[in-house]
Amino acid sequence: MVGTSGNGSALLLVLLLLPLIGGVVVSFFKDDQLAKAVALTVSIIELILVVPLWLSYQPSGARLQAVLSVDWIPAFGVHFSLGIDGISLVMIALIGVLTPIVIGGSWADKLPEGRGAAGFYSLLLIMQTGMVGVFAATDVFLFYVFFEAVLVPMYFLLGRFGGPRRQYAAMKFFLYSLLGGLIMLASVIGLYATSAELRGAGTLDWLTLTQVIKDAPTSTQIWLFLGFFVAFAIKAPLVPLHTWLPDATAEAPIGTGVLLVGVLDKIGTFGFLRYCLPLFPAASQNLAPLVLILSVAGILYGALLAAGQNDMKRLMAYISIAHFGFIGLGIFAFSTQSIAGSALYMVNHGLATGMLFLVVGMVIARGDSRLISDYGGLSKLTPLLAGLFLFAGLSALSLPGLNSFVSEFLVLVGSYPREPVYAILGAVGMILAALYVLWAYQRVFQGPVRGNALVGVAGGPGAATDPAKVSIKDLNVREKLVLAPLVVLIIFLGFYPAPVLDVLQPTVDATLQSVGLADPVGGN
Repeated sequence: MVGTSGNGSALLLVLLLLPLIGGVVVSFFKDDQLAKAVALTVSIIELILVVPLWLSYQPSGARLQAVLSVDWIPAFGVHFSLGIDGISLVMIALIGVLTPIVIGGSWADKLPEGRGAAGFYSLLLIMQTGMVGVFAATDVFLFYVFFEAVLVPMYFLLGRFGGPRRQYAAMKFFLYSLLGGLIMLASVIGLYATSAELRGAGTLDWLTLTQVIKDAPTSTQIWLFLGFFVAFAIKAPLVPLHTWLPDATAEAPIGTGVLLVGVLDKIGTFGFLRYCLPLFPAASQNLAPLVLILSVAGILYGALLAAGQNDMKRLMAYISIAHFGFIGLGIFAFSTQSIAGSALYMVNHGLATGMLFLVVGMVIARGDSRLISDYGGLSKLTPLLAGLFLFAGLSALSLPGLNSFVSEFLVLVGSYPREPVYAILGAVGMILAALYVLWAYQRVFQGPVRGNALVGVAGGPGAATDPAKVSIKDLNVREKLVLAPLVVLIIFLGFYPAPVLDVLQPTVDATLQSVGLADPVGGN
């Protein structure tokens, strides 16, 4: 049986399959430049195809749109089912934006000896298919398949193309994620069995389950919730299940790291919104205090450790841990404002931290070191690079007028009526964010030109030198083109977030209604 809903279903299927086909084709190329060009072309076509999908989406329409459903494993009621709501649409759009930027940003990267560009870019495209699949799947089993499948290209991107400790980082990432996936599989099986008990026939269709599982006993919901929650908390990651992320981020190639913290980790927070809250409303209410504690702990812990980092790539990891704490706080504060803020934060974090990660990569490419202590005074040599680092950092710390401020403000304002203590503690994280961003900027870009990483430094390690003797150049044309779209989006969404919020709001309203709680700030 094949079921479709609207013209968007065919477009969604193309968005899913195009990167996979492109990745397979690119893997056969021997010419590195041709591999890069084809991968970039495929990613740009994918981005272009997102536009009609966005325009065809009707925020006031059905909960799931662009629906495609094909029988897959009929004996178990499993379908190859795709569809989008407002949250999945904006995440697919984020993937479409970041992938060509990552490919362009990785164009001049030095890959490990013996590792061709075809393999790297092929894996990026294949991973794009997995990420689109995760956000588009509307059958729980299909979601699980994509959830696990996306680990494979990321594992090889880390293990084959990463830094000196890439094998350790890749294995740690894979084991953490696989463990979470296996725990979730137990809950998927339990979900099927519970649905069979409640309705006489088992199903894993998400929309059907939202109407069925809410009638299960609270104790059953709690056990099923925990299986999904652990997998999503590892992926997000929430403290204390976060320890794989700093290692993975530190060893990942810059482009891979952008997709890791910008998109892949959002699978966890998306899972909270798509699966934990609508499927297990009673469990969500009962376990919300635990999640709020972990979220606020992540905000403060991530911020404090970010302030103490000397490794710029690990700094990106702890910034993300702090930001994911804000997203978790907003989701489990159960208000339309806080949940809308969290969903918007998922997009804004991908843009702001993605840009900051790219700029860090450009610094590292010039100094051949990721240690903050190996730099100093770079603004005298690379003023544009310094300005864009500060710009991205200010977005990450939620400066008013830039994109992250809107989402962070909504999270805190929406959380306060129901959870004032956690909202106040979260606000402390905003103060700490200014500390770790501005201090990193000051150490790398301000003061006299000095540092072990600066080519041509005279007078020994750490000594100051004449800027004219240092052979480091500012951004080239390619790097400007890579960063320009992010600058535009960060400013645009800072002043006018309505296009994204308008798409998100109906899905946010439906999510809160499914939990069964009144909106503490009005509305429901």
